[in-house]
Amino acid sequence: MMLNWTAIMLSFRLASCVSILLLLIALPVGYWITFSPRRWKFLVEAIVAMPLILPPTVLGFYILVAISPRSPMGQLYEQLTGRRLAFSFSGLVLASLLYSLPFAVQPIVSAFELVDRNLLQAAAVLGASRLRRFSTILLPLARNGVLTAFVLSFAHTLGEFGIVLMVGGNIPGVTQTVSIAIYDDVQALNYTSAAHTSLLLLIFSFLVLSLVYALNRRIFLAWPARQPAALSAR
Repeated sequence: MMLNWTAIMLSFRLASCVSILLLLIALPVGYWITFSPRRWKFLVEAIVAMPLILPPTVLGFYILVAISPRSPMGQLYEQLTGRRLAFSFSGLVLASLLYSLPFAVQPIVSAFELVDRNLLQAAAVLGASRLRRFSTILLPLARNGVLTAFVLSFAHTLGEFGIVLMVGGNIPGVTQTVSIAIYDDVQALNYTSAAHTSLLLLIFSFLVLSLVYALNRRIFLAWPARQPAALSAR
């Protein structure tokens, strides 16, 4: 099979970095959205969900402006590292974090909402700290949602095109991801290579969706009697 392994490995590297970093970001954000009593938290939810409806080119344009060499962020990064943030792998990671954020936060919020609050309150009465309740009760019970968030963010990052092209360009071995490589193959009329790479992504996407649906079924089977109560409380 004719595959662009350089682009494939770069895409998997990007997706791995983004998925791990997103878990570190999405867990506290999801916890705050689920348990915060603030009435204005819907604004945070709207900001987190904006990449779902915002065109990738629009989001990519604003990110590119924010990390350009003339911007404060771009200048600071260049002073610290000696390299430019725009059209680099680090810039792709930053853009992908913002673009895939809702795919990590929303499954975690859904999983946290299914956890019985009485368990957390009982642990608090027994003297367990908030961190201990999170690590020993909330996180284990929501593990399927956390895994779903990781899988979805990984798959979504792997298939990015518009925002990657806007922020990273098309530099082989540096910012050329597998989706851009497929686009280049089609433009060059190299349909055989494009077909092989597309088939690989098609199989991978099917396996990812199968895993996500399997995890979601396990979540609902774990708390069958608590779903109506959770829904009515919203």
